[in-house]
Amino acid sequence: MTVSLDTPLGAGQSESRQRIKRSLSRMVGFLGQMVRNPLTAIGGGIILLLLIVAIFAPWIAPYNPLVQDLNNALVAPNGQHWFGTDEFGRDIFSRLVYGARITLYIVLLVSVTVGPLGLLLGVTAGYFGGKVDAVLMRVTDIFISFPSLVLALAFVAALGPGLEHVVIAITITAWPPIARLARAETLSLRQADFISAVRLQGASPVRVLWRHIVPLCLPSVIIRITMNMAGIILTAAGLGFLGLGAQPPEPEWGAMISSGRTYMMECWWVVTIPGLAILINSLAFNFLGDGLRDILDPRSA
Repeated sequence: MTVSLDTPLGAGQSESRQRIKRSLSRMVGFLGQMVRNPLTAIGGGIILLLLIVAIFAPWIAPYNPLVQDLNNALVAPNGQHWFGTDEFGRDIFSRLVYGARITLYIVLLVSVTVGPLGLLLGVTAGYFGGKVDAVLMRVTDIFISFPSLVLALAFVAALGPGLEHVVIAITITAWPPIARLARAETLSLRQADFISAVRLQGASPVRVLWRHIVPLCLPSVIIRITMNMAGIILTAAGLGFLGLGAQPPEPEWGAMISSGRTYMMECWWVVTIPGLAILINSLAFNFLGDGLRDILDPRSA
């Protein structure tokens, strides 16, 4: 009796180990492809650095980003203040480090929201077609017809300034392109032979969408979300510049540019350094998206 019970258990454990090994092998292979791709390596390296800076901000920043020191206002970059100080004597390097947390908070929260929302609406419209497709796509067209920054500005103006309202506004304006992409992918898949075979076996529409169509749409959606992150950073910075994002004295990069533009002719570092941070990180997300497209999308090979 003991042998008959132990044998299936050992076989099950062996099968679990093999699945884990296969998953680890695929993960290592994917990471190897990312490293070998120059665009992905550069973009991923910069984003990894941004994550490290955001996580370890209290240990990296040499000064408190909110404490003012008017005796050291508008000091040029030097050994004590690497990126200089702003009009209130606050260390710009420390504010950039803590501002990375705000930027990542907006990017990650918007991305994890618009991805499922756009994917759900897109595959639903593409698979069912007819009136469902017409209604969902007309709503999508209404949102796409307005420039994203203008629409986000309108929503934030209606909701009021604040970081959470910025996230909501950008989410509302960022899902339509993902929905259209998911719909296009679904339209090309729903008449495929294997989908017809699954339907003939009695699979429900929900099962067909969840088990077969959604996994095939995921690579394209992930690539699009990654490339949209640069636009999210720019939109958040634009709203912060207009005073509708994170409110003072929070060290948001767009707000730093806005507060320093008065002194930009005499003190270039007050505006230039936050602007470079926005530029470099936007390019990094674009590089990562281009690299992921080369790796995940077989049609780009």
